[in-house]
Amino acid sequence: MTKAKDVMTQEVETVKGSATVADAAKLMKFKGIHSLLVEPRTEEDAYGIVTDTDIVNQVVAFGKDPKAVKVYEIMTKPCIVVNPDLAVEYVARLLAQCGIDRAPVIQGELLGIVALNDILHRSDFIDHPRVPLLQKALQAAVAEARAVSAVNPPDAEAYQLAWEEVNDIEAELAFIQGVGPDQAAQEAFGEVVAKPKSTVV
Repeated sequence: MTKAKDVMTQEVETVKGSATVADAAKLMKFKGIHSLLVEPRTEEDAYGIVTDTDIVNQVVAFGKDPKAVKVYEIMTKPCIVVNPDLAVEYVARLLAQCGIDRAPVIQGELLGIVALNDILHRSDFIDHPRVPLLQKALQAAVAEARAVSAVNPPDAEAYQLAWEEVNDIEAELAFIQGVGPDQAAQEAFGEVVAKPKSTVV
C-alpha cells in the first residue's frame, strides 16, 4: 500500500508570512513551483500555505502592487496537513474534499509536501488499485472467520476477533467505494447458521 511518505516531495520551499507577495512570486518562479509553505512563527504556531492561485486571484486580479502586499494577507492558515503514513487513496480523497491540490506532510516536523501530481506519477494505483486488494482481503477474512466460527461459540474471543477483522475490512471497502454492502458478511453467515437443517424422510 502506497503511503503519503512514499510519493511526497521532500524538498519544501518556505517563506515568512511577513515577506512580500513579490518575493514569494519570484521564489516560485525561480524554483519552478506552484506553492510555498509559510513558516510558523513559534513552535505552537501552525503552518500556512500560499499558492500561485492565491497570488493571481487576490493580487493580480485586483491590480494590487505585489511589493506592497504581504504573504500573510493572502495565505491559507492553518493549512490542511497530511500524516506520512496515510494511504494515497485517503490523501487523494482529502485533497478532493478540501478543494486543494497539495498539502504538507507533517509528523512532529515538516517532512515534505504531497501534491496531486505526486499521487498520479509516483503511486502504484494503476498496478495495485485499492478496491480489488480489499475485496481479496475480505474474501480471505470471511473464510477465516467461518473456519473459526465452526469450532468456537459466538461468545469466544477468537470468534469475535475473526469477525471484527471482517467488519473492519468491510467498513474500509464501503468507505472507499462510497456504498456499503447489501448485507454484512457476518449477518449473512448468521442467517445460514440459523437456518434449520433439512431432514431426509
